[in-house]
Amino acid sequence: MPQNQHSHRKDEHVSLAEKYYHAAQPNAFDQVRIRHDALPETNVADITTTTQIGKWQWTSPLYIEAMTGGSDQTGKINARLAKIAAAVHLPMATGSQSVALKYPELANTFSVVRDNNPDGLVFGNLGAGHPLSAAKTAIKMLHADALELHLNVVQEIVMPEGDRDFRWLANIKQLVTELPVPIIVKEVGFGISQPTMTQLYQAGVRYLDLGGHGGTNFVDIENRRRPQREMSYLHDFGLSTVESLLAVQSHPDDLTIFATGGIRTPLDAIKALMLGADAVGMAGVVLHAVLHQTDEDVITMLKSWLDQFKLLMALVGATQVSELKQLSDKLILSPELVAYKQSIS
Repeated sequence: MPQNQHSHRKDEHVSLAEKYYHAAQPNAFDQVRIRHDALPETNVADITTTTQIGKWQWTSPLYIEAMTGGSDQTGKINARLAKIAAAVHLPMATGSQSVALKYPELANTFSVVRDNNPDGLVFGNLGAGHPLSAAKTAIKMLHADALELHLNVVQEIVMPEGDRDFRWLANIKQLVTELPVPIIVKEVGFGISQPTMTQLYQAGVRYLDLGGHGGTNFVDIENRRRPQREMSYLHDFGLSTVESLLAVQSHPDDLTIFATGGIRTPLDAIKALMLGADAVGMAGVVLHAVLHQTDEDVITMLKSWLDQFKLLMALVGATQVSELKQLSDKLILSPELVAYKQSIS
C-alpha cells in the first residue's frame, strides 16, 4: 500500500502518542479522593457491572476509545484492538476514518475492526464537519453501531496542515437527524464546557464524550510536527476530564455522558463514574500495552481491570454501576477543583 501524507501522519500520531505516554503522569483525577467508609456493607459476589448506556446494555461501563487507522501499521493495530475487544466484550471505537474517505484503498485499515469483531459494539469516527454522504460511508465501512463526531479545534489549530473552518453546529444537527445510528459527539482531549453541552443538546445530541485534558495531548503531538515547534504554550489548554464532568453535572436526564481522557487505572474510572459519567473510555493505556505486549497479555490486563473494577465498587459501597453517581458525596475535591466548581455554579 503506498504511503501518502495522510497515512504518514497516522503513523506519526501513534509514534508520538507513545513517545509522550507516561503511565503515572499526574492529572486532575489525582485531585479527587474518595472518602473511605470502613463499613461498606457489600459482597463482591452480589456486584454486577452490567449497565444501560443509552440504547445499549453493556457488560461493564468501560470501553476502548478511538485511537487509529489509515496506514498499514495502524490497520494492524486496529485488527489487534478488535480481537482484544471481542475477547473481553468491550465496545471499541476506531480513529478518524477521514483518510479512508479520501483514499478508499485504506478503508480496510478500518473495516478490519468489524472483520475481527463481528458481533461487538463498534463506533466509527469522523470530524464534525463532514457531510452526510461521508458519514454514511464511514458507517457502512464498519457496519458501525454508532458514529463518533470529533471536535478538535485545538488540534487543528496546532496541526501544520489543519483545517481552519470550525462552523460545525448546523452540520452536527443534520447528521443527528438524518443518520440511521446514534451520534456520539466527542472532544479529543480539551474537554467540554457547560455552554458547549447546551449547544449540542439543543442540536439533538444525546451522546456526549467529554474527552478532557489529562491523557494523550494533541498539542504536544501536532506541535512536534511543526517546523519551529512554536505552539507549546497551548500544552495545558482546555478543560480536564474532571473539570468537564463537574461542568456538566446538571445535564438533562436523556443525555448519556462518556468520560475519556487520562484514565490510567480502574480507580480513575470509578472516580469518573462517581462524578456523573455513564461510561468511561480508555485509549493511551491500551495503545501502550498493545505496542509492547502480546494480545494475550493485553487481554489479561483488561480482564484484571474488570476484576479490580468490581472490587472497587465493593470498596465504595455500590453493587450496581448506576449507584456510583449517587455516591458523589463521598468525593473529596482539591481546593482548586472546589474553586472551579464554585466558579461555574
